[in-house]
Amino acid sequence: MYVLPELPYAHDALAPFVSADTLQTHHGKHHKTYVDKTNDLAAKAGLAGRPLEDVVREARRRGDAGLFNNAAQAWNHAFFWESMRPPGGPAPAGDLARRIEQGFGGQDGLKEAFVKEGVGHFASGWVWIVTGPEGLQVISTHDADDTLVREGVFPLLVCDLWEHAYYLDYKNDRKGFLERWFDNVANWDFAAAQLAAADGRGEGFRYPHPTGDASAASPSEAPRPTA
Repeated sequence: MYVLPELPYAHDALAPFVSADTLQTHHGKHHKTYVDKTNDLAAKAGLAGRPLEDVVREARRRGDAGLFNNAAQAWNHAFFWESMRPPGGPAPAGDLARRIEQGFGGQDGLKEAFVKEGVGHFASGWVWIVTGPEGLQVISTHDADDTLVREGVFPLLVCDLWEHAYYLDYKNDRKGFLERWFDNVANWDFAAAQLAAADGRGEGFRYPHPTGDASAASPSEAPRPTA
């Protein structure tokens, strides 16, 4: 059984940039619904107990859109919670800062690319900072699509572009949300750890193993280091 991960901070810890009301609704209702539906659909597909990363990839391979959409959304949201931290955290440093300088000319250039990609993405989806053979890049994916099913891409950070991520706080001002998110709550320590994993130093993010099944301990294929 897949669980709804606990938030790594209190509901009000990201205020005023992400309100407690938004987090309670987004995590406790939207994310929970994706997890509940994944549990139901994974069991029907004979995939219950498999690591969620495997379920996402297998659902895409089979063309099972319902399972893919819910499992990928469950994974994306868990990665999103880790991509944030309370305001006032450290800026990018070390290898991450050097890669940002190489790819974007500095933090301001990365922010410009990130906000432009997110604002320009039509309708729902996700805006990612990723690494791969060409270095750091900013990409977006549509609806539930994610980086687990993309070759040559390893995620460092993600921001949710679905309206439920920001509408209570920003109404239809996606640009304002992305700018304030990037400047104040983006978790650069998490991004640095993901970059290290992409370089073969440590493990990348994985969704919590399903509970109540012996196969939960089976190894999962983590996001593939490609940089």
